[in-house]
Amino acid sequence: MTTTIRALQPSDRAAWEPLWAGYQRFYEVVIAPETTDLTWGRFQDPAEDMHALGAFDDSGRLVGIVHAILHRSTWLPKWTCYLQDLYVDDTQRGLGTGASLIDAVADLAREHGAGRLYWMTHETNATARKLYDRIAERSGFIQYRKAL
Repeated sequence: MTTTIRALQPSDRAAWEPLWAGYQRFYEVVIAPETTDLTWGRFQDPAEDMHALGAFDDSGRLVGIVHAILHRSTWLPKWTCYLQDLYVDDTQRGLGTGASLIDAVADLAREHGAGRLYWMTHETNATARKLYDRIAERSGFIQYRKAL
């Protein structure tokens, strides 16, 4: 089976929404519909440094999504790319779809002059961590948050 990865277009929203909902269920969060609308609009706005890519199977079905944000860094002269969200349909797990989506984000980051790609996952996400430990270096940093 071949997977095609490309930028999500406005016409992909209906196929994207169930995967986005699955991602939220996995992380036990609820993102307000207004925020989802705003985020989708940002993905479609060429002036925004936010990107959404999708993995499509042979039948053209969207089976995985990834969101990335390009930003500056005080530590590096080049752009940095944050892979914020990655979700693959249950039926596609273990088939290389997640790794292909990460590779596509790395390509996108290079095309935009980024010198680093990074992401996070929850410490209990053992399945994803097996992949991440194989393809990337763990930074050792711990994330802290403060609601504003």
